[in-house]
Amino acid sequence: MELPIITTLVVVALGLVVLAMAVHVVNQYEKGVLLRLGRVQAVREPGLRLIIPVVDKLVKVSLRIVTMPIQSQGIITKDNVSIDVAGVAYFRIVDAVKSVVAIEDVASAINQIAQTTLRNVVGQHTLDQALSETEAINVNIREILDRTTADWGVLVTLVELKDIQLPDSMKRAMARQAEAEREKRAKIIAAEGEAAAAAALGAASDIMMDHPLALQLRTLQSLIDIGVDKNTTVVFPAPLLSTVSDLGAFIRQETLAAEAWTGETGGDE
Repeated sequence: MELPIITTLVVVALGLVVLAMAVHVVNQYEKGVLLRLGRVQAVREPGLRLIIPVVDKLVKVSLRIVTMPIQSQGIITKDNVSIDVAGVAYFRIVDAVKSVVAIEDVASAINQIAQTTLRNVVGQHTLDQALSETEAINVNIREILDRTTADWGVLVTLVELKDIQLPDSMKRAMARQAEAEREKRAKIIAAEGEAAAAAALGAASDIMMDHPLALQLRTLQSLIDIGVDKNTTVVFPAPLLSTVSDLGAFIRQETLAAEAWTGETGGDE
C-alpha cells in the first residue's frame, strides 16, 4: 500500500514541477521571446503563457525606458583643455527579438558605446562650445547612438550632459575673463555718460554766451547752493578782465562828473 502512495506523490510532485516550468506570466511592460530548441518561434504578448518544458525557453524582455548613467569621462577638447564630462542616457527596447538574438547584454553594450561616443563628440568641440552648445552636442550623441543601436532593437530617446568639471586654473581664468568683461562694460558706460554730459554742457555754454544774464543767474544760484550753511565762508572768483573794465569805466565816469561839476562851479563865480 505504501509504494503506490509514494509513487502517486512522486508523480504529483513531478507534475507540479512540469506545470511550474510550463506556465509563465508575461507582464504588461514585457514581451516574451519563445525559443524552441534554440530557434526563435514567436513573440508572446503579455498574459499567461504556456510552453513545453525543456524543449521551449521563454525569454522576457522589458520594454520600459531605462535610465543609464554615463560615467565621468576625461576628455581633451579641441582647444587642448582637459575636462571631465558625465552624462545620462535614456533608452528602451523596441524589437524584442533583436535584443535577444543580436546582442548578449544590451545595457552593458549601450553603456560602453555611450562612453566612447561621448568622448569622441565632446573632443571635437572647443571648451566654449562644450559649455554653450550642450543641446546640439546631446542631439549629436543621440543620433550616433541611434544608428549604432538600431540593429540591436534599441531606441535611444534622450542623451543629456549632466556635469562638466573644469580644472581649477581654468575656473580662475574664466572668472578673471568675466571680471574684465564687466569692467569693460562699466568703462564704456561711464565714457558714454561723460560724452553725453560734455555735449549737454557745450549746449548750455552756447546758450549762456548768447544770454549773459543767464550766466549771472546761474552764478547766483551756485552761490545760494554753496551758502546753505551759514558758517561757511565762500571765496567766489570774479571775472578779472570784466571787473577791471567795469572799474575803469566807473573811474572815467566819476572823473567826467567831477570835471563837469567843477566847471559849473567856476562859471558861477
